[in-house]
Amino acid sequence: MNEQENVVDLLQDIKYLLSHTKKVFNIDDLVNYTGLSKSKIYKLSQLKLIPAGKNKHIRQLFFNKEEIDAWLIGEPDLSDESLERQFNEQLLQNKKVGS
Repeated sequence: MNEQENVVDLLQDIKYLLSHTKKVFNIDDLVNYTGLSKSKIYKLSQLKLIPAGKNKHIRQLFFNKEEIDAWLIGEPDLSDESLERQFNEQLLQNKKVGS
């Protein structure tokens, strides 16, 4: 590897480290931080199973890093089966309330 490639790799490492010092994450930051897919994060948000910002004036999802860390340490069940089951349960509850 030449010196230029080393510098580029070093800058990418620094960029990655700096992105994890943020206090508030957007969806892309959270994907990079947790390794979860966007679709899984959207499902978790829809089910209110992931701590997300509650500012009604902002339409975009934001996440507090400290709350995400605590949530991750709590070992949530993030399996697709569990999320699908919970989503279906919520749909059934909403349907019963609307009837």
